[in-house]
Amino acid sequence: MTLKIGIIGTNFISDDFCDAAAQVDGIELYAVYSRSADTGNHFAERHNIPTVFTDYEQFLDSPIDAVYVASPNFAHCSQSIKAMEKKKHVLCEKPAASNAAELQRMRAAAENGQAVLLEAMRSVYDPGFQAIEANLYRLGKIRSVSFRFCQYSSRYDNFRKGIIENAFRPELSNGALMDIGVYCVHPLVRLFGMPEKIEGASVFLENGVDGMGTILAQYPGWQAVLQYSKITSGYTESEVQGENGSMQIDRIADTRKITIHERTGRRDVILIPKEENNMVYEIREWLRLIENSQEDEKSKIYEEASGNEMQFLDLAREKMGIRFPADVS
Repeated sequence: MTLKIGIIGTNFISDDFCDAAAQVDGIELYAVYSRSADTGNHFAERHNIPTVFTDYEQFLDSPIDAVYVASPNFAHCSQSIKAMEKKKHVLCEKPAASNAAELQRMRAAAENGQAVLLEAMRSVYDPGFQAIEANLYRLGKIRSVSFRFCQYSSRYDNFRKGIIENAFRPELSNGALMDIGVYCVHPLVRLFGMPEKIEGASVFLENGVDGMGTILAQYPGWQAVLQYSKITSGYTESEVQGENGSMQIDRIADTRKITIHERTGRRDVILIPKEENNMVYEIREWLRLIENSQEDEKSKIYEEASGNEMQFLDLAREKMGIRFPADVS
C-alpha cells in the first residue's frame, strides 16, 4: 500500500517531515496546503510535491489518504477534525491540541471517521526512548527525575528586533511550554503517568508569551523537575535517579546516548545508533498503525500518553497563568 500524504504547513518542521518521509517505503508526498500560493509552490518545488492547494476543502477532497498537520498549535484541532471527517488519517505535530478538551474532540472525530490520529511526538517512537525505557529497571526505586530542554529559538532574534513571528504568539497557543517544554512533559507521563501535584513558574516576555519555565511534579515518594526554554540554550543533560543507580540522558528530545551509573561504581555507556532525522520513526509507526486493521495495543499506550500530556499541560498552564483564546472557545 502506498499512502498519499497531504501536508499542512510549510515551515522548517515540514521540511524535516518531507526529508524523513523520503526514507520511508509506502509514502508518497502528494499535496501541500498553504494560504499563500507562492509559499506553497516554493515548498512543493523543494520536495517534488506535484499539487499545491490554497483552499483547505479542495485539499481534503483531493486523492490524499492522510494528512500531516504542522500548522500553528491553535489550528491543530479544527484542521485535524475536518480531515478526519473526510476519513483522512492524521499525524499531528506536538502538542496535538491547545488543551485536553480539544484533544477529546479530535479523538471523537477519529473514531467517527475510522481514522488513525497520532501525535507527532517524535522522540518517543525512536530507539533512544526505547533504550531509556528498557534500562529503567537497573535504577531500582525511582527517587528523582530531571528532564531539561533549553534551545534558543532562531525566531527569537527577530522577536528582539520587534518582529513577532508565530512561534512567539500566545494567541496561537504557542510559547515555550507548548513548543519546547512538551518534549519534557510527554516522556515523563509516558514513563511514569500523571503526578499527584504540579507547581510551576514561567518567565514571560513583553507580549505575554512564556519564554522559559520550570515545573515541579510530585509523585508518591519522588519528584520530577522539568526545565525548558526557547530564549536560552542549555547543555545540562537530563537524568533519572534511583536508589540503585542513575541514568544520564544526553538529549531528552533526541536521545543518542545514555549512561548508567550503578551504585556499585559500575558505569555503562550505551550509544544508540539511529537515523539522523528521527522523524522517520514516527512516520513508520503511523504507517504501521494505519496498515494494522485490528486493535493495536501500542495505539492505546500512545493515546493515554497524549491524553496525560494535555492534562499535564492544562494543569501547568493554570499554575503559571498561561491562557490561550482556545481555552474559552
